[in-house]
Amino acid sequence: MKILPRLKIGKLQPRYPLIQGGMAIRVSTGKLAGAVAREGGIGLIAGSGMELDDVRAEIAIARSIANGGIVGINTMVAASQFRVVMETAAKAGIDALIAGAGFSRDIFDIGRDYDIPVVPIVSSDRVAALAEKLGASAVVVEGCEAGGHLGTDRLARDIFPEVRSAVQIPVLLAGGVIDQNDIVEAFTVTKADGVQLGTRFAASFEANVCQAFHDVYLNAKKGDVFRIMSPVGLWGNALATPFSEKADRGEMKPQTCDSCLKKCSRRFCIIQALIQARAGNLDKGLVFAGENVYRIGEILSVKDIFARLFSGLDYRD
Repeated sequence: MKILPRLKIGKLQPRYPLIQGGMAIRVSTGKLAGAVAREGGIGLIAGSGMELDDVRAEIAIARSIANGGIVGINTMVAASQFRVVMETAAKAGIDALIAGAGFSRDIFDIGRDYDIPVVPIVSSDRVAALAEKLGASAVVVEGCEAGGHLGTDRLARDIFPEVRSAVQIPVLLAGGVIDQNDIVEAFTVTKADGVQLGTRFAASFEANVCQAFHDVYLNAKKGDVFRIMSPVGLWGNALATPFSEKADRGEMKPQTCDSCLKKCSRRFCIIQALIQARAGNLDKGLVFAGENVYRIGEILSVKDIFARLFSGLDYRD
């Protein structure tokens, strides 16, 4: 079955047309990014909330695993250290710069200065066209099906044709892609140049989370994902935890603030909530997930995920 497009993002051409979502805080570190890169996708380190020495260290870990594969970084534009994290990664030789949870012009300067492809995550044709004008090598269209922070209440598959008509660069689809059927639909029906998967890779052995986090994923049922207003100023898709219920009631306002965001409502500390979730402290943690998380029946290795996604598929002529 020859359905796969040959994805090219600037000078980068992965074996498979796939980017692994950048999941913070420290869910996608060097171990996961390196494993995805080794299997032929573009692996991403989540730079949000990382100290600069940690950014360098995680890039080195990813490189040691990737076997020459493509390693990128994804950082929230909303993070106060966004530019310095991206510049640090660029100086350390990262292959791609991906940015979501806002739009930044700064990232294009960094991409030009270090000759690194820039791939913004967008939710409208207007922003996609601006990104192309500023020098983006590709864009990722992310809809309300995705996990984490959302830039729209529309489905990615509805936004996609509008973006496709607005730009000439590759357009990737993000949100709701879990298995091979989704891959086939993305490339044959939606006509995407590539896909981005986050939730499926959060449910991998290489993801930097504990068993309690994975159990929340495995116990999820259809309709369990709900939207919570993040201090970032964007809605986010998450699964219910004791923390999320308290946060919704306004009971988790932080007593102190380390100014990790450019702007923050201080409804709760998003950085600490994500750190606590990764560690399994669900009374203090927020578990982000995409709407189709209920379809994930087991935790797999990255190698097995790739086998299930792409086995039997081949490239279009």
